[in-house]
Amino acid sequence: MKPHRRDLPLKAGTRGSPLARAQTATFLALLRQFCPVLRGMEVFEEHIIVTTGDAVQHRPLAEIGGKGLFAKEIHESLQAGRIDFAVHSLKDLETTLPEGITLACTLKREDARDVLILPSSHAVVDGADPYAALPHGARVGSASVRRQAQLKHARPDLEFSLLRGNVGTRLAKVETGEFDATLLAYAGLRRLGLADKASIVLSPEHMVPSACQGIVGITVRTADTELLSLLSGIEDPEAKAVATAERALLDALDGSCRTPIGGYARLIDDATLHITGLVARADGTFLLKRSVTGAVADAARIGRELGLELKADSPTDIFLP
Repeated sequence: MKPHRRDLPLKAGTRGSPLARAQTATFLALLRQFCPVLRGMEVFEEHIIVTTGDAVQHRPLAEIGGKGLFAKEIHESLQAGRIDFAVHSLKDLETTLPEGITLACTLKREDARDVLILPSSHAVVDGADPYAALPHGARVGSASVRRQAQLKHARPDLEFSLLRGNVGTRLAKVETGEFDATLLAYAGLRRLGLADKASIVLSPEHMVPSACQGIVGITVRTADTELLSLLSGIEDPEAKAVATAERALLDALDGSCRTPIGGYARLIDDATLHITGLVARADGTFLLKRSVTGAVADAARIGRELGLELKADSPTDIFLP
């Protein structure tokens, strides 16, 4: 890219949480590294945008509008030309983006696993069952129906209450005893330098991650071919493949924020992709999990077919709005 051909600085839109800003800083550093002409120049400007998902913290996401609540206002700024590109946790993006907006690239995936957070004074029980550390009837704070459904399926005795807010807020509420435990994405802790706060890292077999968890995605205006070309150079091929499969799975299931859905793809080798999909009821009374393997080149088809299969074999009430 030749910076003199367009107005500078380039404006990057992001949410204002510490994690969102850390992800934005990492992306911009990667862009400077990839494009030597940008090094040492003040060519980027961070624009913090308050989204509906951030502004309303006391209600479940499904009650305030469902999908896209962490991206709506950011994409409005992008469409209006107030920013040039936007940095997202890809798991927060709708599978169908607003008109004129394109997912330009995906960055290398961080660890996609979920983690169990316990008070620092709590002794972690060793063994094959990671949930054995939770006492009977423990109060778990979470806003994720996906996490709640899987944990409730394994431990029907647990009690769940809404817990939203940034990573620091949720860690503090467990440490002070307001909750006995919570669950977080390991990727976020690692990006914030808080990996040591993870009491137990849960394997994808125990807790299927959210589709695209740990992946940062960058959106731009579809008409901005110059930025699209530049950003294609920092696309991570593995992240693109697994994200394509996982987003196709989501699209086929077409669930709401009330539908517990998990999706996790990984590359077995350069040409082979393995994906696991999960559908459940929030109370854990139904849980269906299946996996398929296929060619990386067929990532979208594999994800879609798995999603359609899961939907066909699940109770229809799970997908009601």
